[in-house]
Amino acid sequence: MGRTGNLVDIATKMHYEGSKRKLKESQNMEGGDSLKKSLALLHGVINGKIGHGLEAIVLQGLHVIHAEKGFMRFDFVVPNIVSDADGNWSVGALALLLDVIGIVTIYSFANRLTSTVDFNVSYYSTIKIQEHVEIKSKVSANRRKLMHVVVEVRREGNGEVIAVGKLWTASNKLTFAQVSKL
Repeated sequence: MGRTGNLVDIATKMHYEGSKRKLKESQNMEGGDSLKKSLALLHGVINGKIGHGLEAIVLQGLHVIHAEKGFMRFDFVVPNIVSDADGNWSVGALALLLDVIGIVTIYSFANRLTSTVDFNVSYYSTIKIQEHVEIKSKVSANRRKLMHVVVEVRREGNGEVIAVGKLWTASNKLTFAQVSKL
């Protein structure tokens, strides 16, 4: 594996071991690699150290399969806690997951934090809790302070599209260290 594979291995190891020390080292990097910082950011969100806690609940069980600058692929088993009344993946929880993954993917590309300014989700199918999905996200436009990312969720196995999120984001003046303290 190349450098990207090593970064994914590091992020995965951090996720499973819950290493506070390694996360803190990643968060304190100045001018470091944007991909590594984006994976550290995602790890912080998954573990509830960054964000409001709701994101940690929605993202529980998210695994990075492949990561490179501006493109990420994930494996995810829809957890019980995000179910609606019918036992399907809640559309609100799915939308939150799309937003977080989109922002992390843009961070890997631009090495800066962004805020979502336009968010469109198309839902094509429902999916039950405990089903596997594959998630792909890709930066598709860079207009200086505005960036666009597409996040696609497909059912694992038959590849059926579940949802597609399209996000436009704008540069944010907050630094990675400042967000880590929120």
